[in-house]
Amino acid sequence: MKTGIIGGTGFYNPGLLDDEQDIQVATPFGDVVLKSGHYHNRDVLFLARHGEQHSVPPHLVNYRANIWALREAGAGVVLATAAVGSLNEDMKPGEIVLVDQFLDFTKSRPLTFFEGGKDGVLHVDVTHPYCPRVIQHLEETAQDLKINVHGKGTYVCAEGPRYETSAEIRMFNMLGGDLVGMTSVPEVVLAREAGLCYATLALVTNYAAGISTKPLSHQEVVEMMGRSQAVLRNLIFAAIETLPETRSCTCQGAAAELGSLGEKKE
Repeated sequence: MKTGIIGGTGFYNPGLLDDEQDIQVATPFGDVVLKSGHYHNRDVLFLARHGEQHSVPPHLVNYRANIWALREAGAGVVLATAAVGSLNEDMKPGEIVLVDQFLDFTKSRPLTFFEGGKDGVLHVDVTHPYCPRVIQHLEETAQDLKINVHGKGTYVCAEGPRYETSAEIRMFNMLGGDLVGMTSVPEVVLAREAGLCYATLALVTNYAAGISTKPLSHQEVVEMMGRSQAVLRNLIFAAIETLPETRSCTCQGAAAELGSLGEKKE
């Protein structure tokens, strides 16, 4: 089983991989280029969500092609990074949050692989959208490395690419959101449909609008990611090195009622 890494804003190169090479994977939604390599005899795939030059905005990311490509290339577990704003003053800039729930405020994105007709219709269960076993493994790995992480948090996914208004942030806070970002949905839902064990390591880069004392900027996000990237990378690769070879959760059977994705699209 291979482990996929999806690098978000500021995380454009996997680092630490041996025998790294680019591979192109054809999908029904377009071709995707992945980096493939090894880390301590573990097979790893890497995808830069926004492109290596951050050329793709969040609302135009080809989420279906990305998840399909990772699955097609052999990934069973996917660890995704995300730069987020904090609505929760206990989750401070520079800290890592292992997301366990989301609130979806996206508007215009394809949300499923199953769009009726020959593909069928799937109402996938997302009671636990992020794999609890992988979250637990990441938390235990962080403890071993003496890295402080928050073991849970609710991610509010906004459409972007603009930042949110202070009124929106107040609303998100009232609804129970802890973090705000622009990419976790539909990525996590598609990973669920694909039977992947998916987890998000969210790095808090700033406080959200109305909580922050200064205007928000993309440069601020990139700079915080740059300062914290080494810790994030160390946690990810330490977790990959000790991931169980077999999966004992229910993620891989989430779409079992409709069979495999390959049977539906190819």
